[in-house]
Amino acid sequence: MQILTVRGLRKSYGKHEVVRGVDLTVARGQCFGLLGPNGAGKTTTLRLCLGLTDPDGGEIRLLGEPVPTRAREARMRVGVVPQFDNLDPDFTVAENLLVFGRYFGLDDQTVGKRVPALLAFAGLEGRADTRIQTLSGGMRRRLTLARALVNDPDLLFLDEPTTGLDPQARHLIWERLKHLLALGKTIVLTTHFMDEAERLCDALSVMDGGRIIAHGSPRALIRHHIEREVVEVYGEGVEAWAREQARRLSRRVEVAGETAFCYCDDAQPIIADLEGRPGLRYLHRPANLEDVFLKLTGRDIRD
Repeated sequence: MQILTVRGLRKSYGKHEVVRGVDLTVARGQCFGLLGPNGAGKTTTLRLCLGLTDPDGGEIRLLGEPVPTRAREARMRVGVVPQFDNLDPDFTVAENLLVFGRYFGLDDQTVGKRVPALLAFAGLEGRADTRIQTLSGGMRRRLTLARALVNDPDLLFLDEPTTGLDPQARHLIWERLKHLLALGKTIVLTTHFMDEAERLCDALSVMDGGRIIAHGSPRALIRHHIEREVVEVYGEGVEAWAREQARRLSRRVEVAGETAFCYCDDAQPIIADLEGRPGLRYLHRPANLEDVFLKLTGRDIRD
């Protein structure tokens, strides 16, 4: 069953069209990733899907409901983790959950019964009476995730859920998200961490300039768009080496800053050449989703 279907979605602000004919399909129980550089249109697309912004064209069905016509009804079965935490600093941890539950028509007694399990899920046992200001960034992010579950949603929208977190906090949130998927929840995820998308997503779409430019599973995208192996080369003289040798030994070479990225299906000729060049260092690795992302969207900084 499709839990979210988007067809021909469009949105403009003035003369700037930020969403340009987007098609998306998310199946129940799936973790679906929406990837793209800053300004690609990801957050606007999520807002359109939730009925928080009216589209200029296209069709959206969220949990069987037409959006934006019945967006409010659909959102009663949705949890949202925004890009930036918006917890109320005047309330305790438990009070944040209680107040948020009221937005879904839940009484305090019902939410109160859910609080212990939600705090355990967030790894915040014993923190019910703690003020938000005293929580670490990782704790606040986990609480925001727990808060999104207060209405026991069928679908979760997560907008860059681990941005700004240390590796330990990121891994803990990944563990919690995998647990939710095992329970049959559906997740729509935006992230700038390609390893996060590769770990969690069953399917993903890459968005740039308001359009979907690639779609598939992480492994299928890597297989289809990129060579099997990558050798990253850096050190004094790397640009000259890339110009004179790497292009002969690789299928494709990109030089970014002081690093040459050599893409190939067999790295041994490159490695053999580098072994005789002590001034150059290298890292040999399999291709990954970040390589695909950079090939499709470029290496230029987006603001």
